[in-house]
Amino acid sequence: MNEQPLVSVIIPNYNYASTIGECIRAAKNQTYPAVEVIVADDASTDDSVAIARALDVTVLQVPVNSGVSTARNLGARHAKGEVLFFVDSDVALDPDAVERAVDHLREEPQLGAICGMYRAEPMFPDSLVKRYRAIQQYVWFCEVEGAIPGLHSALFAMKKETFLEIGEFNDRLRWTEEQDYGFRLNARYEVKAVPTIRGRHDHDGTLRVMLTKVFNRTRLGAPNWLRLNKLPGGAGTGYRALGSAFLLAAVIALASSAVLGPWALLAAAVLTGISIGLDKRTYGYAYRHHGILFGLQFTVLHLLVTLTSAVAASIGILQGLLFPRMTRRLYRVENPA
Repeated sequence: MNEQPLVSVIIPNYNYASTIGECIRAAKNQTYPAVEVIVADDASTDDSVAIARALDVTVLQVPVNSGVSTARNLGARHAKGEVLFFVDSDVALDPDAVERAVDHLREEPQLGAICGMYRAEPMFPDSLVKRYRAIQQYVWFCEVEGAIPGLHSALFAMKKETFLEIGEFNDRLRWTEEQDYGFRLNARYEVKAVPTIRGRHDHDGTLRVMLTKVFNRTRLGAPNWLRLNKLPGGAGTGYRALGSAFLLAAVIALASSAVLGPWALLAAAVLTGISIGLDKRTYGYAYRHHGILFGLQFTVLHLLVTLTSAVAASIGILQGLLFPRMTRRLYRVENPA
């Protein structure tokens, strides 16, 4: 790799007018001197393209809305850089993010990709759900520092030659494209996540949107985790998966209380306590850093997310067991084994 390779910062975008300006300004305001910024727009219908053009960056457009994979692939095809830095349009990079990514790729040539992590504060802290999600993902990402079995696609860098070798993102996938690409990349290279490459993420602002995203990603990802016998880390760690199962059992016990009486209520309380205990780091961070009132609000939201994950994983695993051929056709994944 050259001493100071050109870095192409690729920003896939679809209707993120509220954040695209902050994202582009952060990408342009890097301490690293050799950066080109490319916005790959996926047929947006809001003002995001106009905002991007006004900030004097390269704007590419997909003619028909086709998903984030198509946008990322379009940006990579037109990138002039020796290094590709993908960042989502709702993430504002820290000023030294690109410089640190290049340092890692230069010092560790065996790396397939170097991934960054979200800060504990959202880009715009204007809702309780955003503040919850920022803390949740901050704690989970910090736990998977070092080599990871997947990919943090919201902010990561890789050599362009590696991207050309692995191939493009699977444009058939709308919810699990990063899981697919992470498994393919790990089959040949090491992928690392580091806390020194940071960005502020504008997390989902409503409960409905957040739970829908959690459900879809978990349901579609679960059969593939089962097939490869691997969990992606973060939310998908062994003890968190077990905690989700305990919480689902608690809800089942609660639903049966009309028949089984107070013993079912006691069982539900115990099972819920075990679930919370298995994920005590996440709950603990919220209480330690934001106090009891926010901690209680955080607990309610996190229990809802955990339960949603449990239901979605159960459905996804069942689908994987009953329809294995459909799962294999859905994922274009190389088995590392």
